[in-house]
Amino acid sequence: MILATALSPLIAVQVTRYLDEHNEERDRKIAVFKALMSTRAYMVSPRHVEALNTIDLEFRAHRPREKAVLDVWQQYLDQLGATSMEAGIWALRRNDLLYAMGNALGYQFNKTQIKNGTYAPIAHGKLEEEQGRVRELAIEVLEGRRSLGMRVVNLPNQNEPPRADG
Repeated sequence: MILATALSPLIAVQVTRYLDEHNEERDRKIAVFKALMSTRAYMVSPRHVEALNTIDLEFRAHRPREKAVLDVWQQYLDQLGATSMEAGIWALRRNDLLYAMGNALGYQFNKTQIKNGTYAPIAHGKLEEEQGRVRELAIEVLEGRRSLGMRVVNLPNQNEPPRADG
């Protein structure tokens, strides 16, 4: 009885620490999943790429559901490096990854929800395209492959003396 009384606080602290660590680990996995789900329409966003790169850190191969996530992630990662792959194949693999992650974390999404349950305004796509084009043109100018056109619209009168203020 004395031993149980003496060890009870120690056991309670250890159980609390274990539960806290378990909850923190789960919260990190959910954060990765939420980042990927919320950016699935914007695969090149830094947040999406960062979340992909943390999958190996947060999911464990010794847990069967998480091993499924890691297996699908490795297949997807292998295909991300293929420059000749069609966007539809990438989307299919990405959806497989999100489905496996959702299952491992207890979410009940089906593949159709993952595929169609996203909103991406056309204006966002247009903005990204325009920004990409501006960057391309700026690089061409900086590398000397394109010149900037100039047009003079107002020449000062050559007969008037220059003004002191400008």
